[in-house]
Formats: sequence, structure tokens, C-alpha cells
Amino acid sequence: MTTPSTSTSPSTQGATTDARTVQPVTVVGAGLGGLVLARVLHTRGVPVTVYDADASADARTQGGQLDLHEHNGQLALEMAGLTEAYRSIIHWGGAAQRVLSTTGEVLAELPDDGSMSSPEALRGDIRRILLDSLPAGTVQWGKKLTAATPLGGGRHQLTFADGSTATSEVLVGADGAWSRVRPLLSAEKPTYSGMAYVDTFLHNVDANHPAAAAAVGTGAMYALIPGKGFLAHREAGDVIHTYVVLDRPLDWFDNIDFGDPAATKAAIAAEFTGWAPELVSLITDADTAPVLRAIHQLPDRHRWERIPGVTLVGDAAHVTVPGGEGANTALLDGAELGRLLADHPGDVETALAAYEQVMFDRAEEEASGAHETVELIFGSGAPHALVALFTGGGGDEEEEGEQEGSPTSSEVGDRVGGVGDSH
Repeated sequence: MTTPSTSTSPSTQGATTDARTVQPVTVVGAGLGGLVLARVLHTRGVPVTVYDADASADARTQGGQLDLHEHNGQLALEMAGLTEAYRSIIHWGGAAQRVLSTTGEVLAELPDDGSMSSPEALRGDIRRILLDSLPAGTVQWGKKLTAATPLGGGRHQLTFADGSTATSEVLVGADGAWSRVRPLLSAEKPTYSGMAYVDTFLHNVDANHPAAAAAVGTGAMYALIPGKGFLAHREAGDVIHTYVVLDRPLDWFDNIDFGDPAATKAAIAAEFTGWAPELVSLITDADTAPVLRAIHQLPDRHRWERIPGVTLVGDAAHVTVPGGEGANTALLDGAELGRLLADHPGDVETALAAYEQVMFDRAEEEASGAHETVELIFGSGAPHALVALFTGGGGDEEEEGEQEGSPTSSEVGDRVGGVGDSH
């Protein structure tokens, strides 16, 4: 892979480590958190290898649009020297938002204000610029971790499904909700949140699905009542990505054969009898097979005692319900950890302890906020609580002296944007 022309932040200018003391870093997982960690380490001269279970970078789709916020996701890309590359992939206009009733009536709407506060970009495009910024061979594909065994002194032996092994000096689990690295640190396992998404896509929407395209608009569309509804995003490339939201027990979904797309569409659509046809068509006319994404979470206050030579970033550390900050916090985790490891080349434990101290508090705060966001959008007040937020009658109380009025799309996006992305 080649390194693109990028901007360089002050955190990466002229900063290199002493090769005589640096310990190489092993990252498990080539998601956003793991890749930005690798990028920051690379810019600071720290050897890094990333192992990922996928056969290649293009082995599977990478989720939908993400709105990266200035104080975390965008900051992380700045620390990685990738601001210019990020700006080149933004979906301008994609931050527009609207709320519809079950009959398709527009209850509230905000245009894209053009702000850089929380613009939209495809997760796959963000991942691509990270991958393209790393030297060839940094990411080792087809390496599904099956076991991580302590060897003492902070070193670990990694065993992969293909029978190969590797030894880590510093190990970082960036391998998501079902992390194989996490058991080295914590016995906690994610539990079902009670909420699930069913993903669908419509392609060539202006020509082939004009009613759905008109309903969704140019950005995000919410059509919800307590416990169920639709989130849909108009994505680049004439695509609508829909998340059908259902509060149902897992065994309810067990009665649906997701291997039969037609039967699945019928079963899910039956939950929306009487809703506007253009909304139901987001399921029934889908150009892809529906995909179930059950939402799992770790405890909000998930922490562990310091174990030498290993830590976690992103969902491996703090997966929670989708409140709009999952990808953002994963990116900031990775960038901050990379900076600290580079700043303490002869003292890995100081770097890991400093990282975890900040990450634990931030993750707990973000998890609490995510639950509040989910309640705002999908809870007992749906859709009226979200409408109130759009029209300036909801959300955080205004500061004294602040002028009342309708918020902008970026202000609303900072509160609810990204909830459609299930990590």
C-alpha cells in the first residue's frame, strides 16, 4: 500500500522513537480503532503488525455512514495525519435529517448545514484511507485468532485458525465485541441489549425506488414508534441503507429463517402493517438479503486491573448500544494509545496505565450517553422526543442567556447522529 499525501498534525511532526528501546506492537483486528493505532505508531517509528480474520480488505462490507465528531473521531484522524484524506471522502449533504410519522408525514426536518462538526462519510471509505496510509504487509489477512496465551513478562503467544503462531511484546485487542483478547483482562462478556437491527439496502434508488428515495430525502430519516421503526440513510452512490429497529427477544428472531430472504422480508414487514407503503418498501423491495444485527453491550463501567503487555481499544473494551459515538471513541482510543506508546518507548506499562485511566472514564461516560440517546430516539416518547429535539424543544437545557431557536443539523447530529451504525 502507498501512503497518500496527507496533512501532518503537530502530534506527528518530527516525533520518532529510539529504535534501541522500542517494543514492537501487535494489534488484533483491522477495524477503525486498530488501524488508526497502527497508523499513529507507524508515523512515530514504532514497528507494528495487525492481524485480521478477514481474507482480504474487501472480504465483507464495512457498515454504513459515520459522522465523525471534531472532539474524538476527527481529532484521531488529525493525530494520524489524515485530515486531508478524510475531507476528500465526506458525503456533503448527507447530514440532512428528517423525522416521519408512520403515515409518511414529515414531522420535523433539518437541512445539512455544511458544518465540519460531524459530517458523514462511509465507514468503508474511512477504513480505506487508513489502510492506504500503512506500508504493505502491515496488515496480515486471514489470521483468525483462536487463542492468546501469556508467556510471562508481558509477552503472549497468539494462535491462529490456520495453525500459525506469533509472539507479541505488546498486544492490543481491537477485535470487536466478541474479542478473543479480552479474556486476558476481563471475564465480562457482552449481553443482549433487547434491541436489534435488520439491515437492508436499496440501490439505484432515484430510478428504481423513487417513492422510498423521496421519503428518505438526502440524509438521515427516522420513522419510529416505541420499540420499532426505521432508520435510513441516503448514502453516496445512489444507495439507501436502512436499519429496521425492533425491540424483541433473541428467540423471536430465531423463528425467522434469515437464509430465506423472501420469507424474512415478509416476516419483518408484517411488524409494520398499516405503515406508509414507501416506508415498508424499505424492507419488501430491498435489493439485498436482510441481515440481523443483534445489539450487545458490556457493563457501562467495564474495567480491569492492569495486566502487563496487553490492553483493548474500541468495542473490545466498551461495546455498548449505538448512541453515535462507537466508531468515534474507537478511533480516539487507538490514536491516544499509539501516541502514548510512542512517547514511552522504554516503559510500556506507564503508557498502558495512562491510556486505560483516561479510556475507562471516557467509555463509561459515553455508554451512559448512548443509553440516553437510545431512549430519546426509540423509547416511550418516540417520535415526539426526537421531534422536540429537532425543533428546539428538547435535548439538553439551554445555558443561561443562550438564544432559543431551532438547532442546526450538526447540533442534532452531535446528539443523535450515528445511531444507525451498530459498531
